[in-house]
Amino acid sequence: METQSTVETPSAPKQTTFVNSYARLPDRFFARTDANTVRAPRLIKVNETLAEELGLDAGWLASPEGVAMLAGNSFPPGAEPIAMAYAGHQFGNLVPQLGDGRALLIGEVVDRRGVRRDIQLKGSGPTRFSRNGDGRAALGPVLREYIVSEAMNALGIPTTRTLAAVLTGEPVYREELLPGAVLTRVAASHIRIGTFQYFAIRRDVDAVRQLADHVIERHYPDLREAGNPYLALLETVIARQADLVARWMLVGFIHGVMNTDNMTVSGETIDYGPCAFMDTYRPGMVFSSIDQFGRYSYVNQPGIAVWNLTRFAETLVPLLDADQDDAIAKAEAALRQFQVAYEATFHAGLRRKLGLLEEREGDLTLISDLFEMMDRHEADFTLTFRMLSGHVGDEGGGPTRDLFKEPEAFDAWWSRWRERLAEEPQHDAARRVAMLAANPKYIPRNHRVEAVIRAAVDRGDFAPFEEMLAVLSQPFEEQPGMERYAEPPRPEERVTQTFCGT
Repeated sequence: METQSTVETPSAPKQTTFVNSYARLPDRFFARTDANTVRAPRLIKVNETLAEELGLDAGWLASPEGVAMLAGNSFPPGAEPIAMAYAGHQFGNLVPQLGDGRALLIGEVVDRRGVRRDIQLKGSGPTRFSRNGDGRAALGPVLREYIVSEAMNALGIPTTRTLAAVLTGEPVYREELLPGAVLTRVAASHIRIGTFQYFAIRRDVDAVRQLADHVIERHYPDLREAGNPYLALLETVIARQADLVARWMLVGFIHGVMNTDNMTVSGETIDYGPCAFMDTYRPGMVFSSIDQFGRYSYVNQPGIAVWNLTRFAETLVPLLDADQDDAIAKAEAALRQFQVAYEATFHAGLRRKLGLLEEREGDLTLISDLFEMMDRHEADFTLTFRMLSGHVGDEGGGPTRDLFKEPEAFDAWWSRWRERLAEEPQHDAARRVAMLAANPKYIPRNHRVEAVIRAAVDRGDFAPFEEMLAVLSQPFEEQPGMERYAEPPRPEERVTQTFCGT
């Protein structure tokens, strides 16, 4: 039976109820971890909108008692802090034991829609899985995850969320001394493909079955009625990940570290380390400083997702069928559906971005030619689609052509596109509205994120952080006075490498 706790203090007029269903699994699934206190926790920001969605009192979270919890100094009764065990393929190499080395799952809350959501602290101190690390997080990576995860949510992409960020009052030691911070992450689940791998590589089939049953019960209860619930689970996770990666591709997002321990069974984007949104379109774009061979480049992301999901399928083989050959055949058939699901989301999204209501022969060639030209002429990914949206009814190529090194080459494509649009009855005004709703103006551009981090780390100035969060909360809207957030970087502002937060 789940334990529950109600936190009642003079500063907490609302009730905060925690449970921890994952802590009901056997002890080998996690390590119980006490609080690791920090010297002088200080609140940076509470995400009041998300707190309201979760049914939490933002005022209490900002109180001394709330900040103590957000920093990992203390926990209310019922919030059982645990570090989850998992393994993972990192850049293709299997690491048998990883686990939460600097994170604690403190419990779950049931949000206002009746959905159970994990509450996890990142940077809260060492655990059994820290592998000689300090278990802490620097301020920069905490702000990066806050900014990018909330931007992804505003873009309509499944993602973990950020509830709060606090300073610890203590430095962390990396290449230099940096301010320490803790991020409170909210997720439908922190169960990863690597969680299944942890038990599968130990030949612990009972644990794999228990984990699969837990996932079905918590996330996909309808699958209990399926003829083969474990096969249905595999098919569902494949479909969720295909849809997710397609959505990344539609906005030029590069995850940067698509290891199997960074892919959730709930289909959310997780672990914003060396992530980035591309400025100039380059299909082979890599930002991560540790991805020297481009394994996780933009164009490789769908293929890597299939590779990771194949590892997931391998863990489930003993559950899919008593006959191993039949089990493998079922897994392979399920994996073949990834491309179908991915293309359905990706191609439909591309048509929306270009204002095409109907599917016609030749559409994919038209779209492919645009991407090839964007690559050759170094056009900005986000601005190209946004400017096409705003000038869809213009004569000639309009100002969009100025994004290309040779505008005349773009003019020929523009004429083909306009001819294709003329085959549909929609008026340009209505098409413009639809395209503007599909093509964001504001993304978390790398140079802007870095400027926010520098202001906070170097000067203790969080005003740019607050302003950027506000702008990114409405990515599709025109925001007078904030146009600089839509501008690509000048040559000297370009960010070519991003780094993990470890």
